[in-house]
Amino acid sequence: MKIGLVGFPESGKSTVFGALTGLAVETGYAAGRDKVNVGVVKVPDPRVDALAELYKPKKTTYAEVAFTDLGGAGGKGLDRKTLNAMREVDALCQVVRAFPDAAGEPPQPLREISDLETETILADLELVERRVERLAKDRSNPRELELLQRIQAHLEDERPLRSFELSEEESKMIAGYALLTQKPLMLVINVDEGSIGSEVDPEIAASARDRGLGVVVLSAQVEMDIASMPEEDQIEFATSLGLDEPARNRFIRAAYELIDLVSMLTSGPDECRAWPVARGSRAVRAAGKIHSDIERGFIRAEVINWKDLIEHGSEAKCREAGLARVEGKDYIMQDGDVVHFRFNV
Repeated sequence: MKIGLVGFPESGKSTVFGALTGLAVETGYAAGRDKVNVGVVKVPDPRVDALAELYKPKKTTYAEVAFTDLGGAGGKGLDRKTLNAMREVDALCQVVRAFPDAAGEPPQPLREISDLETETILADLELVERRVERLAKDRSNPRELELLQRIQAHLEDERPLRSFELSEEESKMIAGYALLTQKPLMLVINVDEGSIGSEVDPEIAASARDRGLGVVVLSAQVEMDIASMPEEDQIEFATSLGLDEPARNRFIRAAYELIDLVSMLTSGPDECRAWPVARGSRAVRAAGKIHSDIERGFIRAEVINWKDLIEHGSEAKCREAGLARVEGKDYIMQDGDVVHFRFNV
């Protein structure tokens, strides 16, 4: 999963990147204008830990999230280079300033949220208009043209595509365009140290809810300090500040919920591993996450709930207790399923 961080000048975007990844990066308005910082974070998962304790595997592999600190922008807007980079990630995270700036100017979080929405709508509209014009001339794909004309009207009405209903077939038809307002969007409300642990401002919460956005509140500078500590010290220090856990864990959990991911698990003496898949994925499609050969040659999925496996101590005992199931290709994978796929080579 690739998440791109974006924000207007002085939002604290690069500081948030450091808080989420634990990487030391240059911050400030000019720091990120000509480069992109990338950091990969392992997703904490106690289920993987429990399976590893049971199997003592040669390798333990957690799911990963790649954070990209997208380049800054000139003035108060996002330049074309940044907008294009935003198309290359799976989800977006807008860092919103909720503290006075260096000159003492009060924050305008609702305006920042609205401004980004407007800019991404205009960027999508420009792309769609060009494609509609091309298709109207050559008449090569009337179904795509009709769909894009409906999308164009929706965007012209100043509405993001998160509120535009698409069938599975239509989603595939426009997937290659990587439209910005179709991507899941998380808001990080960056507060000052004195507001650590505060709830989301009601107006911001209402705005996010109306737009279908996720929200996390954090103090980026404090969280970056936490992220730079040894892992064994992070929880203790976060607790001393009234936080249940570091921002990274809260953010990843919220991102999984927003993007609607669940984790299937594989286990054995060679490896215990978490595999993020879209909620509602059929077994045959989930098998393809491991390898395309498994999807093509799918025979069945042998499934045990991770809690049952830990409680009974082995797959054999789960089978004896009637807790192991054999499922076909249309089975909907559930969060925490431990699965073995059987397939023809």
